[in-house]
Amino acid sequence: MTHAPAISKPLATALKGGELPRLTDAHAPLTHAVEAINERGETELVHIPAERALTLYVDKRELVTLMTLGAYPELLVLGYLRNQRLVADARDIESITVDWDVGAAAVKTRRGIERIEERTASRVVTTGCGQGSVFGALMDDVASIALPPARITQGELYGLVNAIRLKESTYKSAGSVHGCALFRGSELLVFVEDVGRHNAIDTIAGWMWMQPHTVQGGDKVFYTTGRLTSEMVIKSAQMGVPIVVSRSGMTQMGHAVAAQLGLCAIGRATNRRFVCYTGAERLELQPELVGEFGQGRV
Repeated sequence: MTHAPAISKPLATALKGGELPRLTDAHAPLTHAVEAINERGETELVHIPAERALTLYVDKRELVTLMTLGAYPELLVLGYLRNQRLVADARDIESITVDWDVGAAAVKTRRGIERIEERTASRVVTTGCGQGSVFGALMDDVASIALPPARITQGELYGLVNAIRLKESTYKSAGSVHGCALFRGSELLVFVEDVGRHNAIDTIAGWMWMQPHTVQGGDKVFYTTGRLTSEMVIKSAQMGVPIVVSRSGMTQMGHAVAAQLGLCAIGRATNRRFVCYTGAERLELQPELVGEFGQGRV
């Protein structure tokens, strides 16, 4: 069972982008059917996420191997390079070619990546599901990030959570994946699932970069099903998105970074419940909606 790609149309539009990178459009099944024994001792066919390895090469130099669901591998690679601050602009990349037969993504830059060996020498293993990693220097750049002004109303937050609840997803059919989404208010713009939430946010970052004239971060809200770690907060901030919402909680370092950046971090957001950890000045409270949602009128 494979759900239709959530961002196939924006990707197709982005491919006409002139100086933007040329991307292949590699596809792979998102789920895999296996036999399992249920609580009655019966054999049944169940679907599980089709995790696979994708080794990233930049100008023929092996950089990293990502474990991914593989829904949008080209955008994942683009967003990974963006969020690691190895590439400053999408136009610095000439092409990204993904070949699932060999599990490789080949990136060709226009002028190379300056000091790539030095910049990728130190690596920090993160707490991301699927074991993500960031290059050490990334943590030193937080102070240079300036977020745009933006606000979200409590009603928009409830609409956002409800949109995710209604979304058809690989998680509903197979479980074991994380989902990330980009919203404008309560309007769902893009939804991505992967085995790790760090992959899903990188894919969204790549999607945004392929549409520089129509998608900017300032009026957007980032949503994740996973916890808000320092990595997730930093990546959202680098995308210029000043409000993040999670179905889960937040780590101590994630909280410290969000507070430093003035980023609004909202966690434990399910139904009409939530906790605003930082940046409460960006949240317009409407406590009267709590009762309305509870009675099913909104």
